[in-house]
Amino acid sequence: MYQQITLIGNLGNDPEMRYTPSGVAVASFNLAVNRSWTGQDGQRQDKTTWFRVSVWNKQAETVSQYLSKGRQVLVIGEMEEARAYTDREGNARASLEVKAQSVRFLGQRGDAPMGNDMGGSMGNSAPSSNNSAVQDEDIPF
Repeated sequence: MYQQITLIGNLGNDPEMRYTPSGVAVASFNLAVNRSWTGQDGQRQDKTTWFRVSVWNKQAETVSQYLSKGRQVLVIGEMEEARAYTDREGNARASLEVKAQSVRFLGQRGDAPMGNDMGGSMGNSAPSSNNSAVQDEDIPF
């Protein structure tokens, strides 16, 4: 069996870099994936889904060095785990954990170096959209 998830979103925080006891680099960050649509009533609706992304080895070091909060990225990986929790307003939510196989930097050329495809086979034509930066209080974890 095989599973793959492809996400385009904005970092909710700067990547957190750490090393395992054996010296393997691991970077983690929250990723906000936004979806907008027009409902049957003609009103615009928005939904943000949060993912916790972990990146390993050399990719982790590159992500930690070049990415920062608000930066748009494309992540290709696999779902690791889903955890249920209750938010500040008492609503049931889920934390979705993704292990990245590839992270590609998107966004404006001035944000960070373009064309950094770290381990994936994506071409230079990955889609880009203008998602607004996320706020600290929007991050569920």
